[in-house]
Amino acid sequence: MKRSTKITSIILIFFFVITAVIVARTMIGNHFKKKFSKIPPPGIIVSEVKEKSFSNNVSTFGTATSAQTRAYKIEKYEILTPINFNQMVKKDGIIAKLKNRNITAPFNGVIGKRNFSEDLEVSTTSILINFEDSSTIYSDVNIPEIFAPFIKVGLQVDVRVSGYKDKKFIGSIDSLASRISEDTRSLKARIKITNSKFEILPGSLLEFSIKYNSRKSLGIPDTSVLVEGDKIYIYKVNNEDIAKKSEIKVGDRSEGFIEVFEGIIKGEKIVAEGLKKVRPNGKIKPILK
Repeated sequence: MKRSTKITSIILIFFFVITAVIVARTMIGNHFKKKFSKIPPPGIIVSEVKEKSFSNNVSTFGTATSAQTRAYKIEKYEILTPINFNQMVKKDGIIAKLKNRNITAPFNGVIGKRNFSEDLEVSTTSILINFEDSSTIYSDVNIPEIFAPFIKVGLQVDVRVSGYKDKKFIGSIDSLASRISEDTRSLKARIKITNSKFEILPGSLLEFSIKYNSRKSLGIPDTSVLVEGDKIYIYKVNNEDIAKKSEIKVGDRSEGFIEVFEGIIKGEKIVAEGLKKVRPNGKIKPILK
């Protein structure tokens, strides 16, 4: 009798423990479900679709050339007073005072010196002076034949110089050759750059980006696109702050923006940053950029 009572007690305790575990797990699950169901939607940066400036570009390079240059060879024994190299001289000002004559400036420019490195004997008795007007810089470049129909006089040219990596200079197409070169299959073009601060030194290597086919198109931040295979998507945000995934057709990229041909309209709101936080048809908290 005592043995059966003991077994019964053990069975009851076992079922009690099982029941307690089940009830506890259910309560804990409901607690966390209730807790996490109250998490607010994530804050996502949203922007409005607007028109942006886009253009196609042709990249090339060339050498900086002064607008005007004169060279003078002077015998050292003729020089009466020291020549002020790297100094600006106005037109008709004195470049060098010599025994029998003075060299005067034919235009506003800067005095520069060139040594005869190839002939030491000559360099010890003579100097060669360059007088240059580099307030305007010219550079002749070759445009590949395939782009020739798009290049016109007056087109804007973005210019970069190796010595100013973070600065962009602005130039323009000054003139074009009348024919395609048979040797290079390219069109010769001359680029003009205003250099009023004399930041670009003659002889510098210049990198050019010639803009053509300038236009206004709808543009979105390049951080807002989602690429899946050969398709591109964005998340549109409706009036209820629901993010809906939509396919778009894109064009060129320019300064952090992507041109869009199809799939959006002006004024729509899209997710601009934070795509990893977004779920299709999920609610978000828009932060307007």
